[in-house]
Amino acid sequence: MGAYDAVIEIPRGSRVKYEVDHETGRVFLDRVLYTTFGYPSDYGFFENTLGEDGDPLDVLVIMDHSVYPGVGAKVRPVGVLKMSDEAGGDDKVVAVLAKDPRWEHIQDVSDLGEFQRKEIEHFFEHYKDLEPNKWVKVDEWAGAEEAERLVKEAFERAAAEGH
Repeated sequence: MGAYDAVIEIPRGSRVKYEVDHETGRVFLDRVLYTTFGYPSDYGFFENTLGEDGDPLDVLVIMDHSVYPGVGAKVRPVGVLKMSDEAGGDDKVVAVLAKDPRWEHIQDVSDLGEFQRKEIEHFFEHYKDLEPNKWVKVDEWAGAEEAERLVKEAFERAAAEGH
C-alpha cells in the first residue's frame, strides 16, 4: 500500500470543525458541531484529491497524539467507512502514520480493535443529528484494498478536473 500526503483539519476530541481554504491554504472555522461529540481521531483530507462530493477525499488518521490543524502527515490507508450524507457519497478513509513502527501491525481496518471501529461508526452516525436538514447513512466497512482504490480514483478525478 502506498503512502500519501494528508492535511489534518480537526484534532481528535475536538467539536470545532475547521476547513482548509484550498485557494489560500488558510484554516477557517466551519462550525462547532451541534452534538456533544468530539472527533474520534484526527480528521482531514488527502492533498490533490477530489472525492465524490466535490471536496478533497476525507481521511481519519489514527495516531497516538493529535496534531494542529494545517499540519501535513504521510499516511497509509488501511480501510474505509462507506457512507453518504445529504450531499451524496461521503466515504471516510481510515489511515495510520506511514513510517511509524507503532502502526506497522495495522495493515487493514480489521486490525483495529472492534471498539475503535464502533466509536468511529457511532460518531459519524450521529454527529449531524441536531443540524437542520442534515443526515448521514453509514453503510459498511471496507478494507485496505478498497481504501487504496478510492484514494487513487480521487487523485485521478482531481487531475482530470484540473485540480
